[in-house]
This record gives sequence, C-alpha cells and structure tokens, in this order.
Amino acid sequence: MRLGYLWAALLFAPLLHAGDKVSAQQFVDLQQGDSVHPGFRRAHAKGICVQGEFRNNGALAQYSSAQIFATSVTPFVGRFSLAGNNPTAPDLKAPVRSLALSFATSASEQWRIAMNTPPVMAVSNPQDFYQQLVAIKSGPKAIQTFFAEHPESADFLAWKDSYQPSGSFAAETYHSINAFYLVDDNEQRQPVRWHMQPTVSVTDDGLSGPNALHQELKARLAKQPVVFDWLFTLASAQDDERNPAIQWPAERPRINAGKIVITQWQAQQDGACHSINFDPLVLPSGISPTVDAILRARSAAYAESYRRRAVEQLRGQAKELSND
Repeated sequence: MRLGYLWAALLFAPLLHAGDKVSAQQFVDLQQGDSVHPGFRRAHAKGICVQGEFRNNGALAQYSSAQIFATSVTPFVGRFSLAGNNPTAPDLKAPVRSLALSFATSASEQWRIAMNTPPVMAVSNPQDFYQQLVAIKSGPKAIQTFFAEHPESADFLAWKDSYQPSGSFAAETYHSINAFYLVDDNEQRQPVRWHMQPTVSVTDDGLSGPNALHQELKARLAKQPVVFDWLFTLASAQDDERNPAIQWPAERPRINAGKIVITQWQAQQDGACHSINFDPLVLPSGISPTVDAILRARSAAYAESYRRRAVEQLRGQAKELSND
C-alpha cells in the first residue's frame, strides 16, 4: 500500500462525521458483521482489478474544465466487485455489482469513481440508510416493513423489480447514484449523474461455480477489450441533485462523453486496485460534489473501511485468497 494514503487513513478516518447520528465506524461495524476477513474491504469485498483507458470525444469540454475532458486518452485503474463482506462468496448470489475507477488526471489531481448497478438509493439520508442495512440483516419481514415505512424507496423498488442480472461484469450498467457538478471555466455548475452503459449483451446461460463472473471476465479480456459508453445526464432546475433516491425523468438531456475501454485484469490482492480507496469525493478541478448527505457518508465509510484493512496489512493479518 502507498504509505501516504495508509497513514492518512490511520490518522483521519476515525474523525470523519464524528458528530453525525450514525458514525462511519457504526456503518462499517454493521457491514463487516461478526465475520471479519482481514485485509479486505468491509463492503464489496470480492472483486477483480482492471486497467484500461478513457477515450474522450470532447463532448463535455464546454461543461467542465476537468483535464480528463480535454485530453484524448486518460488511463485508469479500476475494480469490478460484488456486494457483501465475504471475499469468497458465490458471484451469482450477489444482489449488486459494482465498478470503480481511479484516474490520475494530472501530477497533483485524481478522480475516483464508485458506481453500482442500482441507479438510485432507496433512501435519502445516512440515518435511514443505516436502518435499511439493519433491516436487510434482520430478514425479509423486516425489510418489507422498512420499505412500507419509506415511500421514497419507490424508484429503487421499481428498479429492483425489473432488474435482471447479466452473465458478465461487462454487460451491466453502472450508475454514479449520487449527483455531482460539472464546473466550467466560468465557474458555472451543471448538476449531472452518469452511468457506464455496456456495448454487449450477455445472458447468464451456462454460468456456474462460485467465481463464474470472474472467470467469464478473464476469458472475455483474453479475446477482446471490454467497452462501456460513458453517458452523462444533465439535470434541469426541477431536479433535486441533493436527493439520491429520486430518479430523474428519462427525457433529460444525455451526453456521451466517450468510451471506457478495459484491456487487462489482475487478481485484486496483487493488483493495482487493492491499495486504492475509491472515495467518491476524490475529485479533480472541474468536478465538485453536491450537498448530498449520503455522498458524504459514503466517503466517510470508505475511509473507515480502508483504515481497518490498512491496519491489518501492517500487522500481517491479511489473508491470501484466489477467485480462480
């Protein structure tokens, strides 16, 4: 692990959101549960590192001064992962799949992105999100009661009811969930959400085994790159960019910023992604966060999870696992 990030996590993560009703420590305690897997993330523990490049088409240069939208090609380190705290869990059982990317946009700036298959959150504040996790761990009756008491979950439940998992990490759509601002040279801000849209369609026919998605991705990359279109949805004045539980109308303008092209994979424990904290608040100039409480809570929880696995790495407690 890079020492600078490690010590930053050790020193500052315990202080994040200390005054909130639900702390980062409580979130991560709940996510990791009674079974701790030393050296692994407390959420989305099972994953695979990837590398590739963003091929920019220039379409967002008028909206953002970020260097990534002015440069033709920007390399990245990324990670596909699965929901849950178990790094050996069966791939096809996970309810959520994720894609995270880290761009070094200049010598002094980075952009880290953490996306999930749901387009929205079920709730709009950290306290309710914590109670949602409690309900999930308590069983089907508890989560049904929770959703009945939270009508703002309607958009999430509509997605959940219609979602059909694909047979490949490469065939999923990954969403920012939270909104951000594109900031231009005149400091004008445009609220956006984005998603990575696959260029292939893959069913899960014939997939089997605990590491089915990992094996499928490795076989796919041995033949050709995995490609996504990077699509940005522009909010109107009627949309509340602070509320991650509300889906924006389909008629909002959408801009294709270019292609995400994945060319390589690495086992996560030996790969470049393992030491990265994919904190969604690590942003370059030209991109800024909205006042979204869940976005802040995500950042704090990621830092606390990173702190714990960094300590375990220092103590030599991390275990070696394989997803072959």
